[in-house]
Amino acid sequence: MSEQTSSPKIDAEKKALLLQDGLKEILEASFDGILVSDGEGNCIFANSSYTRNTGITQEEVVGHNMAELLNPIWMKRSIVLDVLREKGPVSMEHDTKNGNHILVTGRPLFDEEGNITKVVVNTRDLSEINHLKLKLSEAQAMEKIYLKSMGINKELVNINDETVVINNRMRDIYEVAKRVSTYNTTVLITGESGTGKELVARYIHHEDVTRRDKPFVVINCGAIPVNLLESELFGYVEGSFTGAVKGGKKGLFEQADGGVIFLDEIGEMDLALQVKLLRVLETRSIMKIGQHEEIPVNVRIIAATNRDLEKEVREGRFRDDLYYRLNVVSLRVPPLRERIDEIVPLATKFINKFNKMYGLEKKLTYDLICELEAYEWPGNIRELKNIMENMVVVSNSEYLHSSDLPWIRQDEERKDKMPTLKEAVEEFEKLFLKKAKEEWGTTERMAKALDVNQSTISRKLNKYGI
Repeated sequence: MSEQTSSPKIDAEKKALLLQDGLKEILEASFDGILVSDGEGNCIFANSSYTRNTGITQEEVVGHNMAELLNPIWMKRSIVLDVLREKGPVSMEHDTKNGNHILVTGRPLFDEEGNITKVVVNTRDLSEINHLKLKLSEAQAMEKIYLKSMGINKELVNINDETVVINNRMRDIYEVAKRVSTYNTTVLITGESGTGKELVARYIHHEDVTRRDKPFVVINCGAIPVNLLESELFGYVEGSFTGAVKGGKKGLFEQADGGVIFLDEIGEMDLALQVKLLRVLETRSIMKIGQHEEIPVNVRIIAATNRDLEKEVREGRFRDDLYYRLNVVSLRVPPLRERIDEIVPLATKFINKFNKMYGLEKKLTYDLICELEAYEWPGNIRELKNIMENMVVVSNSEYLHSSDLPWIRQDEERKDKMPTLKEAVEEFEKLFLKKAKEEWGTTERMAKALDVNQSTISRKLNKYGI
């Protein structure tokens, strides 16, 4: 029977020798800076991380006593000398020669008689740690945003897949909208273009139990020519005008019978047609073009505008009697820049929608969110939705950054593009004429000062819109 062999064992002495041989390599591989001095404060070793952290080269420190390096600017104290004096561990924060902010810790090693034989100094760059802390806090903020966005449905007034209602003012609007939905009253919704006025109107329709299963008909009063809008709203009978279809046509009021008609951009409506709309509101009946009999209609009217109708009334562009008839209940939808708390949830909803649509997995980043919340959003929610789709489609990265925003991309492209000589000359000419106008005021004085014809000055001011 053969004797079982065992793997050779490394004895303790050989282990110590191997460790001693590799000790320098181990210390050199440390990410922290390490310096070792003898019991007199003479440096016997410093790794490359020590140089990186402090800016002091190995040639400047190894073989030198630490007292030699003391100076009033970047080494007012030496941790080695402090350890030798205190005969125990010492720590301190320190601004270094190369501008880093570091944590320095020194520990003594003693012999059997209690004498210090070595001091081991450890240095760690706090600026890097602080940078990592900042990144961590950003990541945690991002996580909170995502968690909030993911759980947002718990906080919403449930309307549809593209609506977020977190902002207190918006909550108030939807609460009023819910209350008025039970009454057959006219509602006027105001606010900038793209703020979600139609969504409020649809919510009223949805909450009106007597009308929610009936039509919700939308017409943009500013998108249809004046001469066609009347026939679209009220319809016409056969033969009422050239080109009328055989059998006539039902208007939108008839199509919306029992439901809601949403008159978007009501402020664009022609004054003559405003009279007829007022008649509908008062009589709850319509008259088709070419017909002399009124047809009763059971329609709730909700109107919306981005104009200041009170101003329009004062300036004679909107009838005051129609305004008061429409303005029974008024709801003003604030612009997105006044609802900053809704920007990220909305952006997240749109990102999720377009990811699903295009089979992608794009994600928002912290720097992008900061930029979205700082932007003014002149186009409101409509603009935000378009921007989200643009970034999802155009960006090559899984993570969407502020550099993916169209206006930032365009700025970068403009910076990279060298202007033509003509463009450069025109830009200079524009700035020059602006200053000249500020200086001399009139085209006559400008022409005299610049020694050119007055007509030339007028033409160029027109060209540049000055």
